[in-house]
Amino acid sequence: MPSAAAQARYPLTQGVNPWLVTLSVMLPTFMEVLDTAIASVALPYIAGSLSASNSEATWVLTSYLVANAVILPASNWFARRFGRKRFLLTCVIIFTIASFFCGAAPSLGIILLARVMQGAGGGALQPLSQSILLESFPVQKRSMAMAAYGLGIVVAPVLGPTLGGWLTDTFSWRYAFYINIPVGILAVFMITRFVHDPPYIKNAKVGAFDNLGFGLLIVWSGCLQIVLDKGQEDDWFGAIWVRWAVAAMVIALAGWIWRSWSHPRGLVDLHVLKDRNFRTGCFLIAMLGMCIYITIAILPLYYQEVLGYTAFTAGLVVGPRGIGSFIGSPIIGILGSRMDPRKLLCAGFIGFGICSFIFGTVNLDIGPYTLLIPITLTGFALSFVFVPLATMSTSTLTREEMGNATGLFNMLRNIGGSIGIAMATTALIRRADLHQSYLAAGLSPSSPELQQKSAILSAYLGHHLGPAQARPGSFGMLYGLMQQQSALLSYVDIFRWTAILAFFCAGAVWLFKKPKKLAPPPPGVH
Repeated sequence: MPSAAAQARYPLTQGVNPWLVTLSVMLPTFMEVLDTAIASVALPYIAGSLSASNSEATWVLTSYLVANAVILPASNWFARRFGRKRFLLTCVIIFTIASFFCGAAPSLGIILLARVMQGAGGGALQPLSQSILLESFPVQKRSMAMAAYGLGIVVAPVLGPTLGGWLTDTFSWRYAFYINIPVGILAVFMITRFVHDPPYIKNAKVGAFDNLGFGLLIVWSGCLQIVLDKGQEDDWFGAIWVRWAVAAMVIALAGWIWRSWSHPRGLVDLHVLKDRNFRTGCFLIAMLGMCIYITIAILPLYYQEVLGYTAFTAGLVVGPRGIGSFIGSPIIGILGSRMDPRKLLCAGFIGFGICSFIFGTVNLDIGPYTLLIPITLTGFALSFVFVPLATMSTSTLTREEMGNATGLFNMLRNIGGSIGIAMATTALIRRADLHQSYLAAGLSPSSPELQQKSAILSAYLGHHLGPAQARPGSFGMLYGLMQQQSALLSYVDIFRWTAILAFFCAGAVWLFKKPKKLAPPPPGVH
């Protein structure tokens, strides 16, 4: 038990130094953010090890996001019903155990099941950690505490791709998940030792859980996930099961909306969408989720699949995005209270769109440092989006609406991210086929250019394979080059579409009403 002197010195944390609380709640958040960054780099290795395609490997990301989104709206109820500390500990334990099963998975089905379990455990980690942190410090010191907390979140995307690439190349992609186990054990120890529930949580009276609303949420989000992940394989609506799954999703979604709108104690209160700023913010966070997760999933794949980089090198190349966020975070902290957040948001989206457009100018001759500046600026631009977007979205809400609103806000970000990844992977496959057909149409066996290239390659291969195999081998190499070029063009298309989406969001920012008094983002918005 803390001494009386400690209780007097740190009354908000029941005698525990609040910086120890900060470190305790930073660990699980750092672990969750790190895991997302690590998994994106390891996707091609996961696909190869488990005999899956690259599009199937992206299910490792989307299954996590949807499970994460499902638990977010319910996290506030679970925290009040079982205690915030106990619920946080449970989430960390589930996340850590699921990380072990992800690493040990012998098949794609097992790792997807483990990722769903991991997403359920990780969904509430950031909102809970932020709530505990903000209530551990007096008001005048909260900005300093959030700066330290934000530093931990920013460091994770910097370390994630590089660490994930090194673990994957040196040991195995499985260690990209095993790395969570020691961090999770340390987090459990520190939370048990230093985190305590405030009296109002201990004495909270909680109503009955909305089983019907939660069940409908699971059904429509689960059907959405299955359709997004498997639809491309079966030609979307060309398959009967896809049509039935979409019908079930629509019915469950309509039922969930009706339940959330009409039930006074529903899992989510959709009446908060009557607020113009929050409604605009929900739309923009879903669009932002699409933009961010397309970039997170596609850029490492581009370096590994098209340019042939190792996971470690690809991680090093995309890592500077976190450095850009690290630089931009203190700047937005200074400008946020002095400028109209809509201007900052617009600038952030435009900056992200310009960087995405630069990604769309790539070719097969780029080196590791060619995109260093735009990748860094992407992180810098995103730091101008997150905080102003959260601030503007919740600036006109009451404190009583915050818990419900932040759960819905974060859920839509994850749903948007899952849709974005599925759209990008589908476009990669279909656009590559389209570009390949166009390239092939311009070539004929009698083409002088084709004959010349084939003769050069045949002469080279004749020394290694013999005259009989040289001619067929030369056409095989030319076909491989055509596939590489068509894949490159499909990535270029996706980067350019992402840029257009970001520019559209820059315009939609002005749908916000400027609040009379700018407020800091509430806990749980990330």
